[in-house]
Amino acid sequence: MSRFVLAIDQGTTSTRAMIFDRESNVIGMDQREHQQIYPQPGWVEHDPLEIWQRTQEVVRAALERAGIGGSEIAAVGITNQRETTVVWNRHTGQPYQNAVVWQDTRTDQLCARLEREGYGQLFRERTGLPISTYFSGPKLRWLLEANPTLRADAEKGDALFGNIDTWLIWWLTGGPNGGAHVTDVSNASRTMLMNLRTLDWDDELLRVLQIPRQMLPAIRPSSDPQTYGATTSDGPVGARVPVCGDLGDQQAALVGQAGLQPGMAKNTYGTGCFLLLNTGTEIVPSQYGLLTTVAYRFGNGPCVYALEGSIAITGALVQWLRDNLGLITHSAAVEELARSVEDNGGIYFVPFFSGAFAPYWRADARGVIVGLTRFITRGHIARAALEATAYQTRDVVEAMIADSGIHLTELRVDGGMVQNELLMQFQADILNVPVVRPVVTETTSLGAAYAAGLAVGYWANEQEIAQYWKEAKRWNPQMGEDQRSLLYRGWKKAVERSFGWVEL
Repeated sequence: MSRFVLAIDQGTTSTRAMIFDRESNVIGMDQREHQQIYPQPGWVEHDPLEIWQRTQEVVRAALERAGIGGSEIAAVGITNQRETTVVWNRHTGQPYQNAVVWQDTRTDQLCARLEREGYGQLFRERTGLPISTYFSGPKLRWLLEANPTLRADAEKGDALFGNIDTWLIWWLTGGPNGGAHVTDVSNASRTMLMNLRTLDWDDELLRVLQIPRQMLPAIRPSSDPQTYGATTSDGPVGARVPVCGDLGDQQAALVGQAGLQPGMAKNTYGTGCFLLLNTGTEIVPSQYGLLTTVAYRFGNGPCVYALEGSIAITGALVQWLRDNLGLITHSAAVEELARSVEDNGGIYFVPFFSGAFAPYWRADARGVIVGLTRFITRGHIARAALEATAYQTRDVVEAMIADSGIHLTELRVDGGMVQNELLMQFQADILNVPVVRPVVTETTSLGAAYAAGLAVGYWANEQEIAQYWKEAKRWNPQMGEDQRSLLYRGWKKAVERSFGWVEL
């Protein structure tokens, strides 16, 4: 009998494979980074073939470390960096060019033009999203305009589009030899092309962006008993196994955190920071700068929606301190450096490297450090960088309260940065609510595993998977209200200084 579920978590900086048992324990894993490509300021790319190569490597290594064969895997689930846009030839599998990453801002002028032409309200109403460089639709339009060969092949039906989930599922299930060209509702909801109500590509939006419908993948449930296809016996799994779970990384983290009831929220601290609030089967339009998005859809059940606050730069700021400034030699060292000082010394670090995401949505913003004096040291900069993550999270929580009327009683957290105790305590202090870390912090992978396992009956239902969530640590607020208010007012002033830097 198949005893385990395999999750492939393809993230912005690395790819991970994790194998889970029925009690949600990790029995094997591997993780490998891939190259970040910056052709010019504001442009961020990945090599799709390198990502596929890393995927194969981590799957094989995870199986080897678990000491099992592919025949012992019941199902495969995929979770992925969302919005990152790949275009490739259906006959050869060759990408037309590098993937355009979600952080990339090359479409800023296109997005500004669409706004000037009055399409903002149309996209908001149909997709729940603002017109932004963040999403896949404008990136795909840019690629089609930049490459006449791609445009011609797309019109003929020879060119395929997908986010990274679609790219990996296509290769896992055969690639040029009958690979499944599919995505799920959560990833499709991040393209600016899917109608939130019909859960299908919207023909009017496709016309506005001049995108041929035939290059788009079929939209399927996040957990699909019909399955998308099966892995090939000569592929990295080494056996024919159903591929039947697919969730964007932040939706996967919500599922992995067992945030399956309306009103439950989680925040994932990775390259960026993403706070999701489950709103049930109700589509809640945001008036305060959040995204209305699909959370998940299991089988033929109703679609579950969420409000999301997307923050572009959090963990990536720590990497920037390491790689660009050389302040630290490894990311975990940022906490020790930040603890070398008692506070931020009066400085704020606003990391709007790709413009301001939620709740501001200002493409003209760029990163700033304000309040600098001769007193400031490396430690103050490190501390301000960590605090920026907590302040941006509070910005999003304030918007969620305004939109939904729901006041958080606790915030469930996951992702790589939750091992940083200084950050977690400051997060609890600045929010004035408890912050709770689960036993399994890689909840993105766990959510993908749950989606796949539910599809084949490995787990019986949502109630069963909810029982496996267990608290590991809780941080309670310790800061006084006067200090909290003073610090947050300073942050809001710093944010204002970042606006209007780029002329669009």
